[in-house]
Amino acid sequence: MLMQTLSQPELSALTTNASVLELDGLGPKVLKLTDGSFLKLFRKRSAFSRETLKPYAKRFAENAARLKGLGFSSPKIIHVYWLIDPINKTAVHYWPLPGLTLRHVLSHSPGEQRQELVGQFGELLAKLHGSGVYFRSVHLGNVLVQPDGQLGLIDLADMRISHFALSLHKRKRNLKHMRRYVEDQKWLFEEHHDALKAGYSRIAKKQAVKLFE
Repeated sequence: MLMQTLSQPELSALTTNASVLELDGLGPKVLKLTDGSFLKLFRKRSAFSRETLKPYAKRFAENAARLKGLGFSSPKIIHVYWLIDPINKTAVHYWPLPGLTLRHVLSHSPGEQRQELVGQFGELLAKLHGSGVYFRSVHLGNVLVQPDGQLGLIDLADMRISHFALSLHKRKRNLKHMRRYVEDQKWLFEEHHDALKAGYSRIAKKQAVKLFE
């Protein structure tokens, strides 16, 4: 997808009456526009970074398209922008997936339902790994439970997709990342560890399942 230039007046017009969904000390990061679409803003973190080689907004859009091609649920991209703005450098405009984060749903679900959801997440994780998707920021806050019960992904810029299944080393690193979150550690690796392993084993090869032992 080609990137378009968006001036400050055009950005202001696009975001008129928008709701701020995420922000930091420099301002809004994710906006919900009046038509229900989202605008995600990216800032260049340093003079020389991955953003210099390929803008994160473009990564987001390309990953959304590749995920869809691999059979995963992903947002529908509307536009990718270069911004004429002193703080924000690029942005991606998209239709978001409907649903609630898996972390939120698990926190409001009884034990039996949590068991089932964790198993479903295990299947998703195995499919990602088997499809060559290394989602560095994978955690329960970046996975959505959609109205039809299927799981989808958000925060797609922090992701690499190769043509080969992930190595056992990368799979292990991906699992280790999730342990940094207290609730994720509790639900995935303590209370419902067996469900996570069972879900993963339904998709992954036997040698990969040994990561859970």
